[in-house]
Formats: sequence, C-alpha cells, structure tokens
Amino acid sequence: MQKKTFNIHYFAILREQRGCSVETLESAAVTAADLYAELQAAHGFELGTESLKVAINDAFCDWGTPLQTGDAIVFIPPVAGG
Repeated sequence: MQKKTFNIHYFAILREQRGCSVETLESAAVTAADLYAELQAAHGFELGTESLKVAINDAFCDWGTPLQTGDAIVFIPPVAGG
C-alpha cells in the first residue's frame, strides 16, 4: 500500500503523551480512524476515537473521511476548565 505524508497536530493530553505538538508522518492509513489507531498503538495514547474530534485541513470531519497526501490532521481531545 502506498504511503502518504500527513502533518499531524496534537493538543492537550495528546501533546503531553506524544511529547510534541506537530509532526510530519508517512503512513498508509486510509482514514482518520486508521491513522489514529496507528498513532495510538505507537505512542500509547489513552483516549479512544469516541472521546476525540478530528479535523482535516481546518474542517471537522467524520472518522471515516479518506485522507490525502499533504493533509493537515488535528486530533482534538475534550476540553476541561473552570
């Protein structure tokens, strides 16, 4: 399967767990869900997709949205505050 290049942005707990806020990654992932599952396995992310939102190229998307090379993908955890 052909790999694509993605620009991934992490916020809050995902940024803490990954140790960076942005990275460029090559992956054969077809959908946002596939990509997150790959990242979750590689980095031990504790949150599942049911707890996150995903945005591709600045637009909120469904987890089944197909990815294209060069996409900017943001995984957005729940926000806590007071």
